[in-house]
Amino acid sequence: MRAPAAHGMLARMNLLLSSFWRAVGQCLLPRVIVLSLLPLVLLTLLAGLGTYFYWNAAIGAVHGWLDSWGWVNAALAWLGSAQSATFKEVLAPLVVLLLATPLLVIVCLLVVGLILTPIMSRLVARRRFPHLERKHGATLAGSLTWATWSTLIAVVALAVSLPLWFVPPLLLILPPLIWGWLTYRVMSYDALAEHASKDERVEIMREHRYWLLGMGVVCGLLGTAPAVLWASGILFALAFVVLIPLAMWLYTLVFAFSGLWFANYTLGALEARRLRAYQAATPTPIPPPASSDTPAAAHAPLPPP
Repeated sequence: MRAPAAHGMLARMNLLLSSFWRAVGQCLLPRVIVLSLLPLVLLTLLAGLGTYFYWNAAIGAVHGWLDSWGWVNAALAWLGSAQSATFKEVLAPLVVLLLATPLLVIVCLLVVGLILTPIMSRLVARRRFPHLERKHGATLAGSLTWATWSTLIAVVALAVSLPLWFVPPLLLILPPLIWGWLTYRVMSYDALAEHASKDERVEIMREHRYWLLGMGVVCGLLGTAPAVLWASGILFALAFVVLIPLAMWLYTLVFAFSGLWFANYTLGALEARRLRAYQAATPTPIPPPASSDTPAAAHAPLPPP
């Protein structure tokens, strides 16, 4: 029993690593780069409209929220009038950005999951699995429902676990784990939507759930890198206009890479599953036994010449 289990784990590890490097190479394709810029246009437009209509109101609301906390006022009083004013001017935009970033991440994930991931899946299928049968086990409405429901669960989990983020170890564990779960759910569903049947999709997501969750966590950790640029826009005000779109594009590129990685992995797992099913359904030819009516002399070796 241990040998087949070890063989299966080794096969999944090889599939994981090969899918990763294939996705890295496919991210350099001009088509993928252009597609990664399309959501950036939409997100830049939304961010610009939100900043134009709601930025001042959001900053004012955060200022009022900070003033309502006694410990914040005590800390600002301890810093002094000049330092406290500067600190509040820096802290309020930072809080607004930290609150807005998860919403933008969710929008990026939904845009990539609903638009880019099927395109990435077709690109991977055309380049690597041209003969893989399409069983269309999911519809656009099903994909929207799945992504919306998964996103709502992730948002609730983020809201419930928010007080635990102040514990340093949990801050490094909970958000990537939640984002990884959401990425794994959305990306796997959309990557298998066109080629797998419903039963195949459910079975693959069940059999490979820990590997897919690990991929989602890695993609979630990669998605935190643009947040550094996002927050650094406060420190480098002159580059703010450049850093924010750059961070948004990096978010989209990371999710595009996630779509390619999940497509390579899940379609590879689907092909292997169908191959095993075909081999199991195909009977192995068995040589006919020697007939008892055949004389024993017929089976005796021939004498040397």
